[in-house]
Amino acid sequence: MPMSMEEYEIGLSYTIMKMEQQNTNSKEGIEVLQQVPFEDEKLGKGQFTSKLYHLQSKIPSWMKGFAPASALTVHEDSWCAFPKSRTVIKCPLFSKCSLTIDTVTRPDNGCSENVHNLTSEQLAAREVEIIDITSMPRDYWSKVIGAPNVDLTTFKSQRTERGPLLKGWMDSCVPVMTTYKLVIMDAPIWGLGERLEDCIIAGERALFLACHRLCFAWIDEWYGMTMEQIREMERQTDMLLKKTLKKPGKAGSKHEGNRRTLKDEIVAVGSCT
Repeated sequence: MPMSMEEYEIGLSYTIMKMEQQNTNSKEGIEVLQQVPFEDEKLGKGQFTSKLYHLQSKIPSWMKGFAPASALTVHEDSWCAFPKSRTVIKCPLFSKCSLTIDTVTRPDNGCSENVHNLTSEQLAAREVEIIDITSMPRDYWSKVIGAPNVDLTTFKSQRTERGPLLKGWMDSCVPVMTTYKLVIMDAPIWGLGERLEDCIIAGERALFLACHRLCFAWIDEWYGMTMEQIREMERQTDMLLKKTLKKPGKAGSKHEGNRRTLKDEIVAVGSCT
């Protein structure tokens, strides 16, 4: 990512909030159950977040046959103590399955070999994939997520003058940082496990790419904000999401063409309360 560690923490938080708002309507979306401080021996001090993802329209048709749409809800618990975090994702429909994502962020260009301190056995089983945010995704999950079509090889930030990200940008960009994600999927279901694992891993990859592409594309919206401002926006966004999910009638709007920022949306909702 073409930003500092401190900028990334703020930018990613802003991006996640805005993506949640854009993908929540009266029928499906993200429901924040809890956001509280925590302290852990390994991770340190940070914020614990528990969410429900109501994703009826985003589930492949072959998976929908296992249960009614109302059962297709994903539960996510996340312990974030930047620059480290752990996320555990479970779905009641596949109660035996679990997805764990351990994240370590470092101020380098992706050159670190074993940031998760894996054993030799784990390293032998590990598959490494480098995700370049300038790549244009065309896979199924990217279409489902609604991957941004912004071209980062031509995009330039007006506020920071960073970009465009041309070939070899990771080796020449200053500042630069990398987020390393260890994704472990366990689906011990006979006849379905391997297919489910491949499906979920592909979905997570598409989500990682879309989220980080938008984080840079929206840099002019969040650049200069503080973590105190981000925490206040998180509180207001939680209220916004709850109201949207409960709202009858039309689905929530997606602001792809009118360039509204998340701050605009929060102000608009706040003025109606």
